[in-house]
Amino acid sequence: MTETTAETTIAATRPSVRTALLAASVISIGTLLLATFELSMADFPSAFVLLGILPLTALMFVGCGIWTATLLLRIRTGGAKFALPFLVCAATLAILVYAPLQQVALQRNFYWHRADRERIVARIEAGELKPNVPYNKSMIALGASEPNVSAGGNDIVIDQARGGTYVLFLTSRGLKHYFTGFLRVPPGSDPKDFFEFDDKPPSQLVRYDKDWYYVSN
Repeated sequence: MTETTAETTIAATRPSVRTALLAASVISIGTLLLATFELSMADFPSAFVLLGILPLTALMFVGCGIWTATLLLRIRTGGAKFALPFLVCAATLAILVYAPLQQVALQRNFYWHRADRERIVARIEAGELKPNVPYNKSMIALGASEPNVSAGGNDIVIDQARGGTYVLFLTSRGLKHYFTGFLRVPPGSDPKDFFEFDDKPPSQLVRYDKDWYYVSN
C-alpha cells in the first residue's frame, strides 16, 4: 500500500509537457491557417484587420518558438517528450517556408467555386445578368441571393469584347484599385486584353485551365 502511494506521488510530481504541447499546437495551427488564407482576407476592409492580426500572430509564433526552445533544457530531467513542442514549432516553420500554402488555397478556391462561376458566365452571355452598379458600368453586384463566388461583396467585373465577355471573379480587393482574381476569357482570347490591363500588364498571370487565369494588377 505504501509503495503504491509513493509511486502515485512520484507520477503526480513528474513534470508535464501537455500544456506546452497544446499551446504550441494551437499557435502553430493558427499561424498556418492565417498564412494559407491571408490572400482571401486581403480585400477591403479585412485588410485593416490583417494589419493587427499578422504582427500579433508573428509575435506569438516567435515567442512560442523561443519558449519551446527553453524546454529543451529539461530533456535531461524530464525526458525526450520536452522536445515535442519545439518540434511542432520547427515543423510549422518548415511548412511556412517551403509549402505553397496560398497556391493550395487558390486551387481549392478555383475548383470549389468553378461550377457556380461557369453558370454565372453562361447567364451573362445569355443576357440574363447585366451591369447593375450605377457608378460602374462594368460591374455586376450578384448580391446575397447568388452563390458567393467573388470577394469584396460578391461583385464581378465584366468586359464586353468582340470575341465574347471577359468575367473577373475577385479573390481579393484592396486599396488603390488593387485586385486579384480568376479571369474567365472568351475562347481564343488573350487575358492581357482585359480592359483593366490597358494601362499596365498584369503583375501575375497564371493559367488554371482552358479560358481560366489567375490574375493580379
